[in-house]
Amino acid sequence: MLTQITKLPLLVILMGISVLAMLLPAGFAWTAAEYYEGRVFLYGALLFGFLTFFLAIAMADRPRSTRHRRHLMALLGLFVLLPIMLAVPFHQALRTTTFLNAYVEMVSALTTTGLTLFPDPDRLPKSLHLWRALVGWMGGFFIWVGAIAILAPMALGGFEVRTRFGARGSALDTRLGAGHSQITRVADFSDRIRTYGVRLLPIYTGLTTALWIGLVVAGETPFVGLVHAMSTLATSGISPVGGVSGGVAGFGGEVMIAVFLAFAISRQTFASDMQHSETPSLWRDPEIRLASVLVVSLTGFLFLRHWIGAYEVDEELNLVAGLTSLWGSFFTVLSFLTTAGFESQAWEASRNWSGLETPGLLLMGLALIGGGVATTAGGAKLMRVYALYLHGLREMEKLVHPSSIGGAGTEARHLRGRGAYMAWVFFMLMALSVALIMALFALTGQDFESAMILTIASLTTTGPVVEVAVAEPLSVVDLSDPAKLVLAGAMILGRLETLAIIALLSPEIWRR
Repeated sequence: MLTQITKLPLLVILMGISVLAMLLPAGFAWTAAEYYEGRVFLYGALLFGFLTFFLAIAMADRPRSTRHRRHLMALLGLFVLLPIMLAVPFHQALRTTTFLNAYVEMVSALTTTGLTLFPDPDRLPKSLHLWRALVGWMGGFFIWVGAIAILAPMALGGFEVRTRFGARGSALDTRLGAGHSQITRVADFSDRIRTYGVRLLPIYTGLTTALWIGLVVAGETPFVGLVHAMSTLATSGISPVGGVSGGVAGFGGEVMIAVFLAFAISRQTFASDMQHSETPSLWRDPEIRLASVLVVSLTGFLFLRHWIGAYEVDEELNLVAGLTSLWGSFFTVLSFLTTAGFESQAWEASRNWSGLETPGLLLMGLALIGGGVATTAGGAKLMRVYALYLHGLREMEKLVHPSSIGGAGTEARHLRGRGAYMAWVFFMLMALSVALIMALFALTGQDFESAMILTIASLTTTGPVVEVAVAEPLSVVDLSDPAKLVLAGAMILGRLETLAIIALLSPEIWRR
């Protein structure tokens, strides 16, 4: 039975998983005395359960193509079509919004963007907050599996930077742990998805449970702690209380969240290196080292800037205020670098202490850099930035010593050469994507600032940018319908990345 299920098309399997997921908010709604919402989710599970069952029967014996485009199309269908099903119970349970708003909300959750059309937490019942967080959590897991099982062997999603192409268009170093050296080279993508899904699900679930328990121990309520735990592992930034600052866990809860945000910096934190069977040193991972440098340096910059600002206005300088400002800067910088977008409860105190405005441009820059390859974080990815850094460093060395030969091994030479070239191609495509999306927003009536912020928030999957990057948060729900469609498309583009879309349209991919 299980074998027959795994042979179904990926989108049908994901529909079945979503049907089972609807039972969780249905049961929670009944315990929270939200009986109408509970019935909506239960009826939705029954309706789409029958639909999924009939689709499974109809497609069970159909021959499936082994071409790569089928799996890229499945990923695209995951973010375009699946939110239609996920939006039905949301729309029916809320009753005071349009279906388009519900669809955009589900696209935002599934792509782990976390940009909400309902910024007032009191407007949504608890069961809908749980549904948003659960959809985002599932989206994060799908990204984990899809990146390693589908994008890695096709050298997409950031893997193109480190991939050395042996066989035509195939990555040779995309293994998850010991004992899987042959999967990358010979296994069908469906087998890869099943293998990596089974191996990663206990890790993903265990990390979420551990963080949930930690938040509850820190003083958070179980419901809010669960939502924040799922949102942290998925880097969706979804919260039922307006962010971690609205919770009751305090700084202890923020420390817990900061520790688990490390899993969005590098895949080495939850999966062994894909080039070696032994477990590598985390500090030797370039993504972790680059993220550490960025977080520490920018935190120091903001702290010194705050300190100088407070000194200039002759405010009282004391140790408690300084440490509060330091932690607020550290947590917020780390959160936006991993594209979670959580704002520390000390961030407001830090700004008030300094008397300076919110550095929204800096936060958007962090979101553009993003987290690690094959993690739930969005953005350009740290590995691409690292490759360009190595290339730039080597070029400056050649200016001083034109006849020098670059060393540091084969891997470093590859990153400085082809890796940097692929990273530069991606950044050019991302710049074109930003220009195109901003132009589309401008055609829908948005001014330059609003168009830029909405574009950065969607392409980097960092929805909270629209609330913290400007003095007055943007009202997404007031956008026109065409602008909301552009927003949904931009979030999908930001999640899949432009290279994957171009690969999907490439004739070579369609022949493979």
